[in-house]
Amino acid sequence: MILRRLSQSLKEQNWMAIAIEFVLLVLGVFLGIQVANWNQKLADARLGQEYVMRLKSDLEKDLASRRDLIAYYAAVLESIERTDALLADPVSDAKTLVFNAYRATEINFRAPTRATWDEIVSTGDTGLLPRDVVVSAGEYFAFDTARNHLDILNVSAYRHRVRTIIPLSMQQALRAGCSDLRDGTQQITGFMTDCSIDMSPQVIEATAADLRADPVVLAELRHQYSDVYSAHANISGDAEVIRKALSSLANAGENREAR
Repeated sequence: MILRRLSQSLKEQNWMAIAIEFVLLVLGVFLGIQVANWNQKLADARLGQEYVMRLKSDLEKDLASRRDLIAYYAAVLESIERTDALLADPVSDAKTLVFNAYRATEINFRAPTRATWDEIVSTGDTGLLPRDVVVSAGEYFAFDTARNHLDILNVSAYRHRVRTIIPLSMQQALRAGCSDLRDGTQQITGFMTDCSIDMSPQVIEATAADLRADPVVLAELRHQYSDVYSAHANISGDAEVIRKALSSLANAGENREAR
């Protein structure tokens, strides 16, 4: 409409009308751009808020799983320390030695919940989040600490040695009565509180004797302590980074509500 009137005014050389029509045209384009920008800002704000809520849910889940892993590896460390003392005592209780020596081999893993973060990064939308959130979340998701320690402990010489010495039937009994607790999805949630080994005292005594007689077990146990200690410490560090990210996300939500 404006362009048609502007064309007609040019033909008639109506310079006043031309000026007015030109101003209206520029003003229309400007207002159109401003409205589009305003709508985009609103859409970005809504998307940013959705990311905040989703990332908060993911990180809360991961914080709970990191705490489970921390408690798990703390129990493994305790069994390593007890095994070291039990191996040094030739008359220590056989059942206690076998149970702790086996538990000292145990490993656990929970994958990070990273779908939301990967979507934010892949779409280039990190700018929709506060900078401190991007920094802390980026630090956490940059490296899978739990997977790294799982891979290290899965091939540990101590784990291999002890599980080679302990008979299969004994390992099955330990798995049934002294090992991991699992939820409905078979995720490991911790260890059984009470230890029951459904094996004859003679077999338990013989297994304990085999563990004591093998000099490699004690040497590798001490290296196992170092690896498990590192897993416990580094996963604890992950939990602290997650707590910082969650604090930043909470502040981001409060700031949006304040506006």
